[in-house]
Amino acid sequence: MTISPTIRFHFLKKIGINHRQKLKATLAGLFKKEGKRLAELQYIFVSDDRLLEINRQFLQHDDYTDIITFPLSSSGEPVSGEIYISVDRIRENAREFGCTIQTELLRVIFHGALHLCGHNDKTAAEKKIMRQLEDKYLRLHQSST
Repeated sequence: MTISPTIRFHFLKKIGINHRQKLKATLAGLFKKEGKRLAELQYIFVSDDRLLEINRQFLQHDDYTDIITFPLSSSGEPVSGEIYISVDRIRENAREFGCTIQTELLRVIFHGALHLCGHNDKTAAEKKIMRQLEDKYLRLHQSST
């Protein structure tokens, strides 16, 4: 018997997410395609200031960011994690990159999931792979909606 994963969205700062059930299905599929078992994902949408506080407190970084991902499971266990996303950064990045807020939001949502699957983005080569994977899951999601 397989237990279906839990994927929840918590809004401490409001932002609309279109087609939530399809997004959850795309996320579950992402973990499958990446060879990971998913137990639980919590997405928490916050302000720039709140994410800056989290960045300072837990990572000792003193800068704004769009996302912070916290893995909550041990190696070999089904993946559990909390992903904090700055709504303010999403809106600003969408303007800067010339895309819709919804596209930037989905990109960052998939980005956090990919981190939990073990993908990094520290080096130029890792960033390139991460962007290709984000694009892949964006296309997959958009083709299903």
